This record gives sequence, structure tokens and C-alpha cells, in this order.
Amino acid sequence: MSEFQIQRTEGANGACILRPVGPLTLQSVFQFQSAARAESERPIVVDLTEVPYMDSVGLGSILGVFASCQRTRRGFAVAGVAARVRTLFEVAKADRIIVVCDTAEAAEAQISVKTQQA
Repeated sequence: MSEFQIQRTEGANGACILRPVGPLTLQSVFQFQSAARAESERPIVVDLTEVPYMDSVGLGSILGVFASCQRTRRGFAVAGVAARVRTLFEVAKADRIIVVCDTAEAAEAQISVKTQQA
């Protein structure tokens, strides 16, 4: 298996899009958190398309980034959630508080609308 990595791009509306590649687990969570903390100004979309598996620590890190965005009044959403990961979101009821979209583009559009309404 290849090493965990995070691709960072800018969305069409200026959001920071983080794309982890590989399982988001205890072994990779610190790298993810570091990348997320590096962005303190813009809304964040975490595109999980390339994350086949996530454990509870990975979910906790996603919730931590969500909480940080809430505190600083920035938008936050996740996108591209695989079935196995979506089950974790549902069991933990995280899908009730976090915007979950099929694509990063849809997620960015969703949080842009929310930010404009606030």
C-alpha cells in the first residue's frame, strides 16, 4: 500500500479542498490534522474520495476540523464518502451535523450558500 498523503487545492469559490489519499487512521491522523490546521482563513472541504477506510480516530479528526471551522465561522463539508466510511458517519450520527455531499464541487457550493446566508 502506498504512503498516506494529502493533496491540497483551491475550489472554484476559494475554499481549501483537502484530499487525503489512503486510510484515515491513527497512523495518518496527525498528518491530516497538520494540513487542516495550516488553513485558518478559508472554508474547508475534505474530499474523502480516495479514503477507503476511516477509524474512530479519523472520524474524530474530521469532527475536530469541523469544530475549528465552526468556532471561526468558516464553512466546512465533506465529499466523496465511500460506503464503508459513510456507515461510520451514520453510526456516529456525524452525518447529522456535517454537510456531506457527493462531490467536492457540490460541497463547496453548499457551504458557500450557507456562508452567504449567515
